[in-house]
Amino acid sequence: MNPSDHFLRMINIDFEGEYVVQQRQATFLTKSVVLTKRSMTNMHRDIGYYWLRFGIYIALFLTIGTIFFNVGHNYSSIQVFEKERRSGHYGVTEFVIANTLSSTVYLGLICVLPAIIAYYLTGLQRGIGHFFFFVVTLWACTMLVEGLMMIVATIVPDFLLGIITGSGVQGLLMLNAGFFRLPNDLPKPIWKYPTYYISYHKYTTQGLYKNEFLGLVFPNLAGVDGVITGQYILKNNFQVELGYSKWVDLAILLGMVIIYRVIFLVIIKASDVAKPMIKSFLVKVRGYFPR
Repeated sequence: MNPSDHFLRMINIDFEGEYVVQQRQATFLTKSVVLTKRSMTNMHRDIGYYWLRFGIYIALFLTIGTIFFNVGHNYSSIQVFEKERRSGHYGVTEFVIANTLSSTVYLGLICVLPAIIAYYLTGLQRGIGHFFFFVVTLWACTMLVEGLMMIVATIVPDFLLGIITGSGVQGLLMLNAGFFRLPNDLPKPIWKYPTYYISYHKYTTQGLYKNEFLGLVFPNLAGVDGVITGQYILKNNFQVELGYSKWVDLAILLGMVIIYRVIFLVIIKASDVAKPMIKSFLVKVRGYFPR
């Protein structure tokens, strides 16, 4: 037996013995619950990995570091999933649901402490409502990075190539989110339409801008009587879209979390259909060109 297969079989006890028969006859809900429980148990065993990510989040603002760690974690998860699915233990949908639920809990937990450190040390607006929005926005970003890298790990078979691809996609979305260049300065083809509008960094940045500046009033330092409102700064300096509230930005982020997971599910199912067709096509092509 292959040593890695033997090791995987030794440590994986969820589907061994009499439970194998019960699992194959279990309902969809039962399989999802079992997988979620196992995924959360594995995350508890790998808590050092999550504390390492905690440090990365503080240093690199949740995005760059998660690309590298998510790729390795997701590649191993998908390899285990493929092996157990071929054994008939569970299907694609159960795996996606379990992976999403377990990620939701742990990613939420490791967003709280970095949020406390970053929020109060930088002197942002006080108030439980503002802080709650900040934490939930960070959580939504980590869920989006996790979902995006799951998609990359499914499409790109190589680990290093997955890091390069994930970094490139993240960089493309980040550079065209209206932060490094204001929205009106972005070239209209491709960079603004559609990249600017499909970038989750755009809704994150604008939501956090609104969370901080709306309601504030600043003295006019130009020597003119009066004051400058936070709304004026958002509209004229940052070119933030003020036609909707910050909660709409957050709702869009949460909707994108679901969309990313659905795309991940569709890609896995589509690959099951496409792989036999590709293999059949290659066999026919080789038949036309005998050695």
